[in-house]
Amino acid sequence: MAARTVTKDIITLRGSAAIVSEFFGYAANSILYNRGVYPEESFVKVKKYGLPMLLTEDEGVKSFIANLTAQLSVKWGLIKLNSILSLCLNYECCKEWLEAGKLQRIVLVIMSKATGEVLERWNFSIETDSEVVEKGVSREKSDKEIMREIQAIMRQIASSITYLPCLDEPCVFDVLAYTDKDLAVPFTWIESDPKLIANPQMVKLHSFDTKIHKVDTLVSYKNDEWDE
Repeated sequence: MAARTVTKDIITLRGSAAIVSEFFGYAANSILYNRGVYPEESFVKVKKYGLPMLLTEDEGVKSFIANLTAQLSVKWGLIKLNSILSLCLNYECCKEWLEAGKLQRIVLVIMSKATGEVLERWNFSIETDSEVVEKGVSREKSDKEIMREIQAIMRQIASSITYLPCLDEPCVFDVLAYTDKDLAVPFTWIESDPKLIANPQMVKLHSFDTKIHKVDTLVSYKNDEWDE
């Protein structure tokens, strides 16, 4: 009788960090497209996670997001990217913060271009398995299962027009990182206030878990009530 070969989906700290940082890049692009922060014609369609995804062709935004996903792994505190023009981040930086277990949260903030008022906060909270960071052990989870969980989040972002108010004015975005305090802040980041929204409405989205990093997603938005 022939022996059956059993394969396991092994997830390492480095592999998990790569999955999460790549997710942030695609999620940010999807948010900017679906919330109309940049014009539709500035995006190109690609296939990722078994879904049609949109990626910006704006060189400034591409550089911003590519450098963001590179730098996501450092300090407890609140810092933000300086500006699109002065960025020098890359994919490896983001993975470094995640591999070190120092990154607690990433927030993509959408603001009014005219007034700077915060209109939306896309909050990605990250829980890291400390045993994996400290001891270098691995975990097991199917790549297909992780992809299905990410697909659910991307579908919710794509349908955000159905549950979020229209952004009927020109907007800009910023990115905040909550990190450990013992981490040196890269020159491309500066300390920031949390850019909160007073009395926001909140929508909790799906989460995904690599068994090393768990990412919970929540969007909060400005609640404009009708005058009676």
